[in-house]
Amino acid sequence: MSEPAKLRSTTGAGTHEGRVRDHNEDSWFAAEEQGLWAVADGMGGHEGGEWASAVVVDQLRELALDGAFDDCCEQIAEAVHTANRLIFAEALKRGKQMGTTAVVLFVRGRRFAILWVGDSRAYLLRDGVLHQISKDHTQIQEMLDRGLLDPSEAEKHPMRHILARAVGVTDAMEVDVIVDDIEAGDTFLLSSDGLHCCVAQHDIQSILGGSSPDVIAAKLVEMSLDHGAPDNVTVVAVRFREATLLDVTQSADSQ
Repeated sequence: MSEPAKLRSTTGAGTHEGRVRDHNEDSWFAAEEQGLWAVADGMGGHEGGEWASAVVVDQLRELALDGAFDDCCEQIAEAVHTANRLIFAEALKRGKQMGTTAVVLFVRGRRFAILWVGDSRAYLLRDGVLHQISKDHTQIQEMLDRGLLDPSEAEKHPMRHILARAVGVTDAMEVDVIVDDIEAGDTFLLSSDGLHCCVAQHDIQSILGGSSPDVIAAKLVEMSLDHGAPDNVTVVAVRFREATLLDVTQSADSQ
């Protein structure tokens, strides 16, 4: 039996401090050769939040993901745990709370993994339908899960931004992971909450369905700004397609 055709990715990213904040505490990362992408949304004010989100990205950047898929997923999760320990220790030293969310996409062959902590999100657009893969680690989401709050009340609830889990806030935390198969034509979106606090999912779906990833990223950031952007906003869009003979030839020539 022949192996499935390889997939080729195209990435677009955009970030902005928003209309209210005077600095950007978000960080993002893309390494197509590793099949690794991430968004981190820091908290802790100027320097603290920026530093915390950068710690997550730095830990991911140092990875050499050359093992089996499951082993690589464990490496990524451990990198997030290492970031948690570093941020928590630094917060104790500074005497102030710092932390960050983290959402990571890893792709190897025809499999993908989403790993996350906090309320930065991972979406997948497949066959024109938008799926939210991650589930927010917020107090509001916990209330929804327990049936204590109606979904219609959640969007405007005053506690909607309070995190139930984040990287660096406690000495230990859990990283959630979802693993599935990827298909040609899939488009992934990683984003900080500065996007979904302003832009409705039907608008995200519409924008993800067209153009190239770099145009998608620019449009999503622009739409957030048009809606007031009270927070930093960061998006990373990744689209997958079947690799062509030209792609394979160019890859061989570059080695």
